[in-house]
Amino acid sequence: MTKKIEIVSLPKEQWKGTPIPLVTKTDSYYDLEISPFEKDGCNIRLVKKNFEKTVVHTPEEYDFPDGLYQDHWEKAEAYGVVGDNGKMLACIEVCPEEWSNRLMVTELWITEELRGQGLGKRLMDKAKEVAVAQCRRAIILETQSCNTNAIGFYLHQGFELIGF
Repeated sequence: MTKKIEIVSLPKEQWKGTPIPLVTKTDSYYDLEISPFEKDGCNIRLVKKNFEKTVVHTPEEYDFPDGLYQDHWEKAEAYGVVGDNGKMLACIEVCPEEWSNRLMVTELWITEELRGQGLGKRLMDKAKEVAVAQCRRAIILETQSCNTNAIGFYLHQGFELIGF
């Protein structure tokens, strides 16, 4: 019998600064095709294109790596899965955007070993639960145009493209 994976609160006092080892591997990306402006507007099309070879992005590439409870997310909350050894195996961090009454998903990560088991959906369901409890009008997030797996997941979760 397999043990049910439990999602727990990750308190700021304990988890602030915990690195999130986001690694993205992709063979494709989304690009914009914009037709010339005419008197009544233009057409914008999002087109999936292939890279010549697999592209891998790692935390070491960035001057500002991902981590929980970064100072600019003042009212953030985090939830996740913690292994028996106390190591974080998955997380979602959300933070209210007060001026627009939206909840922003600032981080979503699952260790490779736990992917494909529905944990991403369960974490996103937690964010939706927080949004309802806080009476937020929407949930927003952003990702890189080359993170095609994440984009597919977010679309499947009911998110819509609102900007690029």
